[in-house]
Amino acid sequence: MAVEFVGMIRTADTSEIRPPSGPAVDRDYLRRFAQAHEEAGFDRVLIGYHSWDADGFAVASYAAAHTERLGFLLAHRPGFVAPSLAARKLATVDQLIGGRLAVHVISGASDTEQRRDGDYADKAARYRRTDEYLDVVRRVWASDEPVDHEGEFYRLAGARSEVKPVNGALPIYFGGSSADAYRVGGKHADVFALWGEPLAETAEQIAAVRKAATEHGRNPDDLGFSVSFRPIIGRTDAEAWERAHGILNTITSRTSGESGAMLAFPAAERGVGSQRLLDAAGRGEVHDRALWTAPARATGAAGNSTALVGSPETVAEALLDYVDIGVTTLLIRGYEPLEDVVDWGRDLLPLVRQELANR
Repeated sequence: MAVEFVGMIRTADTSEIRPPSGPAVDRDYLRRFAQAHEEAGFDRVLIGYHSWDADGFAVASYAAAHTERLGFLLAHRPGFVAPSLAARKLATVDQLIGGRLAVHVISGASDTEQRRDGDYADKAARYRRTDEYLDVVRRVWASDEPVDHEGEFYRLAGARSEVKPVNGALPIYFGGSSADAYRVGGKHADVFALWGEPLAETAEQIAAVRKAATEHGRNPDDLGFSVSFRPIIGRTDAEAWERAHGILNTITSRTSGESGAMLAFPAAERGVGSQRLLDAAGRGEVHDRALWTAPARATGAAGNSTALVGSPETVAEALLDYVDIGVTTLLIRGYEPLEDVVDWGRDLLPLVRQELANR
């Protein structure tokens, strides 16, 4: 059984416990961070998208120039460039980096954040736009003839691209936890991305997305699933929990309690996924084998923020519990970003892969 490991790229050495202390884009750090993921055995790294971040297309191109095998999962929000242009931009980067690109489609949870870049569509409209956007992108990649399109959001006459992705199309990852996300992701996604909820709730979401895929005439077995965690490991479970509580104390010192001061938009605009993490935290601090929800509560669930805590053996078994319910991609990022990647490459990823090889 093949399971994909995905990390998350940083352009500087920052996290919830490391405040920014230098330039927003540190070329040396970005190079070392990408290379560390490759050396650790990661399959891909996610390049996130926020209204204040460095441009992901440029980050992917730079990081790819300093690695050989590592894949790049580029987060992209429909609506800020035309789908025909996005098709060409994505295909161009994929050609230049040797077919190592995939795209992670995010429709956007927060009205406030969307408006920073001039998008005033409401959330329901954003999902309808995403649906139409991906239809056009796929048609442009697939067609050797000019493409005409008239829809609710886009009107194109003779759109075409001479450049195509290396393999004809890019893998499409899709994020979200709302009914609209299930509907649109069930239609378009190759991999549907979820945040790290307890096993029972994760299984429910997988079933809901598979149902949506079936309603679009797809074979639900063709759809992969990604789940995101923040592993905190130590030589023993006790050591890992000691480290975890130290991390939480640092996070808490940088926030204003449960209001989620780290949110980059009003708490009322949390996405459904964030609210689900907070709901899980409300039901208990520890779930299943090693899932810890306290960091989600402390940050207002600003991003993937639930941890798996324990020795490498404990965390490996916890990750495999998710594989057993249908997860095909494990997305992990650390609080000590570079150091954690090195540790995981030595102590965690080999354990998971060894167990999978023995099944």
